[in-house]
Amino acid sequence: MVKRWLNTIALLIALLPWPAHALLTIEITGGSEAALPIAIVPFGSEGYAAPEDISAIISNDLASSGRFAPLEKRDLISQPHEAQQVNFADWRLLRSEGLLIGKVSSQDGENFQVQFQLFDVYKGQQLVGKRYKIPASGLRNLAHQIADIVYETLTGEKGVFSTRLAFVTEMKNADGSKRYALQVSDADGANPRTVLQSTQPIMSPNWAPDGERLTYVSFENGNSEVYVQELRSGRRNSIASFKGLNSAPAWSPDGKKLALTLSKGGNPEIYVLELDSGKLSRVTHNSQAIDTEAVWMPNGREILFTSDRGGRPQIYKVAATGGRAERLTFEGGYNASADISPDGRMMSMVHAVNGKFHIAVQDLQTGAVQVLTDTTADESPSFAPNGRMILYATSQKGKGVLAAVSVDGQIKQRLGESGSAVREPAWSPFRN
Repeated sequence: MVKRWLNTIALLIALLPWPAHALLTIEITGGSEAALPIAIVPFGSEGYAAPEDISAIISNDLASSGRFAPLEKRDLISQPHEAQQVNFADWRLLRSEGLLIGKVSSQDGENFQVQFQLFDVYKGQQLVGKRYKIPASGLRNLAHQIADIVYETLTGEKGVFSTRLAFVTEMKNADGSKRYALQVSDADGANPRTVLQSTQPIMSPNWAPDGERLTYVSFENGNSEVYVQELRSGRRNSIASFKGLNSAPAWSPDGKKLALTLSKGGNPEIYVLELDSGKLSRVTHNSQAIDTEAVWMPNGREILFTSDRGGRPQIYKVAATGGRAERLTFEGGYNASADISPDGRMMSMVHAVNGKFHIAVQDLQTGAVQVLTDTTADESPSFAPNGRMILYATSQKGKGVLAAVSVDGQIKQRLGESGSAVREPAWSPFRN
């Protein structure tokens, strides 16, 4: 992990194996004992069959959160699709606290009507119900939206099933050459789309607050260069191509600035770039240290970054306008790659314990540190936009995979992919 941190600074990431076109699937490796039992009845169908199994997607989403325990299909005592078909006494026997039913219909196979109802089984009351008209291409996204509604209705917190993941992959061609790709998928790893392909490395994707743009580092012109790309149009601009290092871009909370690591002055330092004006301001000044991996605090006035100014990588805080840096991490000899929870209270990081690298969180008020993972080569933590989970990269049998862990360490997931590896994950913000 120390080597990886130094390689990030030196931009030698091309040495790491990242195959492309990943199709990620979620494997639950740990869950909460307090998971809420819920019955999700397969949605009824009228007319043309839907190309997506909406109820299955909803069930998988809720199960992947670790906070719900959907009943097995074989345990469902009936399959109602309308409220009048529901016998709440029967469902109470299964100790299911929630019941979700629905129906999908289409007269042409291109446009669909979808309805669902969520009930409190013990009260015998409907909690929420909605109807939609949507083209076939929107059914998967609609299923994620319904899962978000169910999650928020039953937990009081926003769901993240409609958000997206960005990650970098590499494919080895038949002639031995490599092709790198920046990809975006649904939050469950499905529906991956390639944003950029290159024969040269791509690294450090970072989402804009609007969820419509990505910034990243590309070597396509022979040197490190920072780009901003619009996802819908594909338009992109090079915004940092100075002599030396151009790396680790991070959006400000208002989407108007980027924090960058640049060595244009001879040493890697943190800079802030105003995107509209092009004004560049230097934030850190330490000629004896490597300062990198900037991340903004939610208030937009402070920046956290990794620095070895104390001899080993640790995390520091500095005003976005510059000034004296304050060290935040003291537990352990290595702490790096910070990310901040949306409420600004928790910091995730890569934390070394006995030479093994785990994902940990630190309470920024008390300084208390909790190690969350038992994997040993973890990197690149990224908070979910509701602050509940942390996405990260790790190694399984010598191959890079993505994983996620809840902020209390109880819920663990692995996003497996057949035959290849993925790295550099970033979890998108909520969609507007």
